[in-house]
Amino acid sequence: MTSQSNTEDSPAPNGASTATAQSSSANQNERTFFGHPFGLANLSGVEMWERFSFYGLQALLAYYLYYTVADGGLGMEKSTALSIVGAYGGLVYLTGVAGAWVADRILSAERTLFYSAVLVMLGHISLALLPGYVGVTLGLVFIAIGSGALKTTSQVVLGSLYSHDDPRRDGGFSIYYMGVNIGGLLGPLITNALWGWKGFHWGFGAAAVMMAIGLIQYTALRKQTIRDAGHEVVNPLPHKKYLPVFLGAVVAVAAFVLLFVTGVLKVAQLSNIAALLAAVIAIVLWIQMYRSPLTTDIERSRLVGFVPMFVASVAFWSLFQQQFTVIALYSDERLNRNLFGIEVPPGMVQSINPLFIILFAAVFGALWTKLGDKQPSYAVKFSMALGLIGVALLLFIPFAGGGANSTPMWVMVLILFLFTMGELMLSPVGNSMATRLAPKAFPTRMFGLWLLSISLGTALSGSLAGFYNPNDASAERTYFLAMFAVMIALGALIFLARKWIVKKFVDVH
Repeated sequence: MTSQSNTEDSPAPNGASTATAQSSSANQNERTFFGHPFGLANLSGVEMWERFSFYGLQALLAYYLYYTVADGGLGMEKSTALSIVGAYGGLVYLTGVAGAWVADRILSAERTLFYSAVLVMLGHISLALLPGYVGVTLGLVFIAIGSGALKTTSQVVLGSLYSHDDPRRDGGFSIYYMGVNIGGLLGPLITNALWGWKGFHWGFGAAAVMMAIGLIQYTALRKQTIRDAGHEVVNPLPHKKYLPVFLGAVVAVAAFVLLFVTGVLKVAQLSNIAALLAAVIAIVLWIQMYRSPLTTDIERSRLVGFVPMFVASVAFWSLFQQQFTVIALYSDERLNRNLFGIEVPPGMVQSINPLFIILFAAVFGALWTKLGDKQPSYAVKFSMALGLIGVALLLFIPFAGGGANSTPMWVMVLILFLFTMGELMLSPVGNSMATRLAPKAFPTRMFGLWLLSISLGTALSGSLAGFYNPNDASAERTYFLAMFAVMIALGALIFLARKWIVKKFVDVH
């Protein structure tokens, strides 16, 4: 699962003022949570249940879409189903950027967080209770908007609980990150168990119930633990512009829906559309920052150096997020899931990555701390991440063209272990990098640009899945070899360009 930032820089710029932060942490008599503001417990709880619901859904989604109606699914073509999964994942990160804008200009981070949690719950309720395509359409739209906005704003609110120089900040975000991954671990386990017992909708219902618990918990403790944190609208939109913005959004959504209804756009193209949208927005954000008179020459140099890192991130996530597309299909059709005489549902494979994150995130954090100034540069870490995920794909080659239950479970565990090692080399590191490279005038936009690399890569994971053919051994082998070659080549290029990148970063390594 994708890591969220545990650095001191990333959340704070998106939200509340220093004064608010100081006031939130200055009260010596406040109730604490392991020495931290008690709001950390509240935010970690709601994010844990949101991640539970999100990854619990992700573990079932592809199967729900392409399983036959007789098996409780919607009976879609597999390629279309995987495209939808990729598009949905990409839109989650894309809406994170939109959520940051709404928080900064209209609602505030804390209010955006609250309403986003409500949307997530409504989305899962729609999937659980509404039949067929109506339920899945409403559900995915609500969850994509809600999860994306909540992912961004929860970190903003958490950051505003601490002053900028509070030594507890890094520890607080580490605890928060642990809650994220506990949710990511438990979600697929429980929703898959319910799917196997009672069907897909019971799994979706569990996600809805857990998100409701998170929302109730957050609401009950909101005033006592969050107080004024994240309540400031840092760049208010003039009220006279509310209506034009609202009408513009309505027109854009209506036009998008109309294109699908009339057949101009196809559902199978959703991942391509999401990828194109993310790419265009990323280019616009980059150009805006680069050309702005508020950006210094040093900051422009850093933006140029960021470009190859953005490309590397896109490539990494385009493979990593295939856990929910190609690997989901592979786990269903090829993997021997018999554990101690019990056949586990294929979606439980999605719990392997967060388990490794929980086990090794602290190890990597301690390693970078111990190495200090001697640790590898951002460019070297990124190149290592690409190499690890590329090598992981080679493990599929000996089993190309195999039948049902032909791939041992230990092979998949090893593959996802390498995926996780790559993730820990790139995701939290990238969060830190984005905040350090951000022009002083555009911290939110820069972090949004980083999120767009994840959005674009995730959408491409759905597009690339269209080229995967598990029924042809030669085609399957070619697919994995091609992915491997691209990752290794790109990793090598990033490594060879490391000195140039470090030079462009100007004092940021």
